[in-house]
Amino acid sequence: MNARDLALRTTLLVGGLTLYGTSMAMMITGGLGLNPWDVFHQGLAARLPISFGAITAVTGVMVLLLWIPLRQRPGIGTVANIVIIAVSVDLALDWLPEVASIPSRAALLTGGVVLNGLATAAYISAGLGAGPRDGLMTGLVARSGLSVRLVRTAIELAVLGTGWLLGGTAGVGTVLYALAIGPLVHFFLGVMPQKFTAQKFTARKCTVRAGGDHSSVESSEPADRIPTETP
Repeated sequence: MNARDLALRTTLLVGGLTLYGTSMAMMITGGLGLNPWDVFHQGLAARLPISFGAITAVTGVMVLLLWIPLRQRPGIGTVANIVIIAVSVDLALDWLPEVASIPSRAALLTGGVVLNGLATAAYISAGLGAGPRDGLMTGLVARSGLSVRLVRTAIELAVLGTGWLLGGTAGVGTVLYALAIGPLVHFFLGVMPQKFTAQKFTARKCTVRAGGDHSSVESSEPADRIPTETP
């Protein structure tokens, strides 16, 4: 890998994860509903004397331990995911002003969801390792033989239900995120550099090329079904 490629991958990874944490803070500040994992994080944060960012980091480490029986291997992006998102979400929460009006809250929610899609596409394009929660999902898919859709839906529903019972905010933002994040990631992946990933993403399909643990197949499966991280 030459210096230019290393710089690009580092920028995509660090920039994407920083924007991801910022997008989380925007949705939290909007107060109109969070993605399932953040509902869970918020529920824990309401009951534990540590920051929201610290909660995401602790959760990430605990999920990472579940990789061991699933024989998943972390990469540098996995560790960066835990650290950078935890720091950036706390910094953004301290920086963002409180808002009360519905239009302002809706703007934060909408902007946060769109930014989340961009950030997800950026760090996936770096190709430096899955985040803890994505690795859990792909590991369960590999070990169980079940579909990505079924495994991901089961995980999301489990953490959403648990988070809601703990007091996390589920609402219109949760529904908006669920409906919009796939198409958004799909779109942004199509405009990101793709030389570092095993999948080649276009507006119509992704091509999985041979190499590593990937098969030499082409898939017409839309990118919104491709595993994406929800820290």
